[in-house]
Amino acid sequence: MIICCGEALIDMIPSVDPDGEQAFTPHAGGAVFNTAIALGRLGAPVGFVSGISTDLFGDMLVQGLADSKVETGHVVMSDRRTTLAFVTLKNGQASYLFFDENSAGRMLDAAELPAIPDSATALYFGGISLINLPAADFYVALAARETGKRVIMADPNIRINFVTDEAAYRARLDRLITNTDILKVSDEDLNWIVPGPLSLLEKADTLLNVGPAVVIITRGGDGATALFGIDSVVDVPAQRTRVVDTVGAGDTFNAGVLAHLFEQGLLTKTALQNITADEVTAALAMGTKVAGITVSRAGANPPWLDELTSL
Repeated sequence: MIICCGEALIDMIPSVDPDGEQAFTPHAGGAVFNTAIALGRLGAPVGFVSGISTDLFGDMLVQGLADSKVETGHVVMSDRRTTLAFVTLKNGQASYLFFDENSAGRMLDAAELPAIPDSATALYFGGISLINLPAADFYVALAARETGKRVIMADPNIRINFVTDEAAYRARLDRLITNTDILKVSDEDLNWIVPGPLSLLEKADTLLNVGPAVVIITRGGDGATALFGIDSVVDVPAQRTRVVDTVGAGDTFNAGVLAHLFEQGLLTKTALQNITADEVTAALAMGTKVAGITVSRAGANPPWLDELTSL
């Protein structure tokens, strides 16, 4: 089983009401939630760790997980409110305005970490859940506790405008990266994490040297690159498709990579330390394939496994 650990929230997506006025329609979302949904649809056994509200929006989130075959036994239910993220789209690119203070997803206690079942081979972390306290400390502490037992994958998915204490956030990411086996970053994320004039490959190599066995860089329409082993690098092109919007693209990519590694028996620390170029290439190709489907339709709507076989 793969357990996704991080935010579940409601994306308020721009829409038009019957009178032609601008409106917002609620959709279940959040970066880590989206990855869990995508994994479930791809047929991977997947669970979810997060704080979810008992309000009507929380009901939407729990139902969304169940509908995509995500196990919810480790969700922390709370009567605090659900985080809302108002989304605006410009040329297919999404930006967000978050309402997160005192929310169910944010108010998690690092002193009360959940038990992780032995059946879990990997934990996945990322998104805004790594930014704001106390939840950010909860997730970093969970990764640190579990890193010796199972594979850790992380995607910081940095939202710079949401960061209020940059020094503390950078220190938190540093702690997480040292406990990570697979680190996925966008090119923009990588330039923020490792500022300066180095090339993307040089910057990724600095991160490879502090913990991860594999560092993956995504570059939108230019595809993905992975560094691993001793000076090993592979590139995979993006899927060519008509882009409707990019909401959930990176989250679905991560699910594709994880699902493929799990299916091939490569989601272990030993396997990742000895992974081959062909194996990494195949995992990235799966990620770009499912992400290409997601960007071809509105919202974070990852494909089901049978959609891949019909392509």
